Amino acid sequence: MAYRSILLLGGSGFIGRHAAALLSAAGKRVIVPTRRESKAKFLRVLPTVELVEANIHDDAVLARLLAGADVVINLVGILHSRPAARGKAYGPDFEKAHVDLPRRVAAACAAQDVRRCLHMSALGAARDAPSMYLRSKADGEAAVFAHSSLACTVFRPSVVFGEEDRFLNLFADMQKWLPVIPLAGADARFQPIYVRDVAAAIISALDDPATAGKVLELVGPRIYTLRELVRLSGEFSGHPRPILPLPDWLAHVQAWFLEHLPGEPLMSRDNLDSMKVPNIGGKATVLPSGMKPAALEAIAPYYLAR
Repeated sequence: MAYRSILLLGGSGFIGRHAAALLSAAGKRVIVPTRRESKAKFLRVLPTVELVEANIHDDAVLARLLAGADVVINLVGILHSRPAARGKAYGPDFEKAHVDLPRRVAAACAAQDVRRCLHMSALGAARDAPSMYLRSKADGEAAVFAHSSLACTVFRPSVVFGEEDRFLNLFADMQKWLPVIPLAGADARFQPIYVRDVAAAIISALDDPATAGKVLELVGPRIYTLRELVRLSGEFSGHPRPILPLPDWLAHVQAWFLEHLPGEPLMSRDNLDSMKVPNIGGKATVLPSGMKPAALEAIAPYYLAR
């Protein structure tokens, strides 16, 4: 790869740690900002990764981080936000992470003469989408494409699975403890992609000029309903349970209740709104060197069984 020094935002996250490992294996210097270095200490074993305690929502800090970089990869994303204020398209947390941060990153790149950017969005992102999450992701895409000097590639993955995921693991854990699984959005469709395939696709696009200015969908080889994914999670983990699909009105009641429990919600009404859009792509993701996306059935049984 031509780029030698890479600023990786969200590098300590689920996808970011795999991207950091691939970049380090290729001998690239990777700068990973983190709010607390102790929370990202698992990255210290990667020889070319530098952890920096930093607030990436500060423009001056972003400028310093980008001063020594050739390219920025932004993988920052959240699943939940406080409600939107009157007249707003999304809540303040989505606005900060998905819209303001990409806008600041793009502006800092222009100021520091950084010409290449890779940005993580979401499948189904659109300004008229039914959920705050997807609307905020669409505005984040617009923010990075607004700078003509910045060669940016946007990725839209379906749900991402892998050993540390908070999707299949969540449903497996639920079936360990609950006798029956009341399921909202049971017929929602997904095309899950393996986390290492996502990382490989990102790294592959980095030095491919043909991907600049494009939006690339990242999807796996097969489409599933949410009901099928929950069933597989139970079977692979050894705790299959009956699944009880909920009608829409009861699903919203459940989501409202879960939103108001302490801690990060397991489900929100906005998550339900996101599932109104099929989380599927046109075709399976093309990976480097003729690689094919891994099948969920070939990966998930090994980590869910543990």
